[in-house]
Amino acid sequence: MKNQLSELRDQAESDTLTAFASSANLEVGRGVVRLEAEALSQLADHIDESFATAVEMILGCRQRVIVSGMGKSGHVARKIAATLAATGTPALFIHAAEAAHGDVGMISAGDVLIVFSNSGATLEVQPLCIYAKAIGCPVIGVSRNPNSLLMRTADLGLSLPIVEEACTSSLAPTTSSTMMLALGDALAVAAMRARGLSGPDIRALHPGGEIGLNLRSVEDVMHSGDRLPLVGLKTPMPDVLVTMTEKRLGIAGVVDEQGQLVGIITDGDLRRNARNIVFGAAADVMTAAPRTIPRTARVQDALELMNTHRITVLFIVDQGRPSIPLGVVQIYDIVSPTPTSFVP
Repeated sequence: MKNQLSELRDQAESDTLTAFASSANLEVGRGVVRLEAEALSQLADHIDESFATAVEMILGCRQRVIVSGMGKSGHVARKIAATLAATGTPALFIHAAEAAHGDVGMISAGDVLIVFSNSGATLEVQPLCIYAKAIGCPVIGVSRNPNSLLMRTADLGLSLPIVEEACTSSLAPTTSSTMMLALGDALAVAAMRARGLSGPDIRALHPGGEIGLNLRSVEDVMHSGDRLPLVGLKTPMPDVLVTMTEKRLGIAGVVDEQGQLVGIITDGDLRRNARNIVFGAAADVMTAAPRTIPRTARVQDALELMNTHRITVLFIVDQGRPSIPLGVVQIYDIVSPTPTSFVP
């Protein structure tokens, strides 16, 4: 009995300690996020005309924007170079330490150099800045210390507000690197919008992945030609079933004598009109006025339309001939076989 009581007491103490530790971890996590969110709010208020000048320098760059830094600032710089490139600004990351050992050869007079350094006193970035200045490459410095060597050397300085780091003793870059990341994103997006880049432009820069897929036109993914399952209004239902089976899309579009789309037959229509399957015609089973989408619409637009109207298929039409079916697209053509964004 004593052993059982002791075990129960130990278990209760362990459960209490675990709950306490979990609560403490949650509080720390929320505190870090709140601190960094406040820092970003201060950064937004801190942005001034220097930011606009930096955007103009990026827009006026004849070749590439070179981005560099060391440590956590270097990791941020690499990401910002990727973001610039993905939003229409040719960009390249150079490791500050490697730059002093030959990689400065990647920089030319037609480039713009952006250097990230929290303290502004990082030794490894100095040779890079000196070389850039020597060949006439403008330098933009980003630091929390406006009087640092980097900011004095740079042609333009973008200062960060001085805020507390989220880590213990305010040592490891956390809040400061978050602000750098946000500032770099702001530069990239401002330059993108100034250039007037639109969906098709961004699509060209993201040919793969979900972004590339969603920005493609529905014409790129539609079933057309011999794959298009079309039947007439008077087509007997047994023949409709043959067409649906052969085309293997689970639907049939119903057209009138002029070839205009007037209805659609789905598996659901077959179940709801079982009595007409043997002796009826397509007109007796179809759902009239099916949803359509223009051939120039994006895949993302098609998915949103399907979700809104709780359907899984759309006929593709030409904007000049909105009643003539050109193709058909199913939800399985634009999302995975087990979509998470579609509500059945």
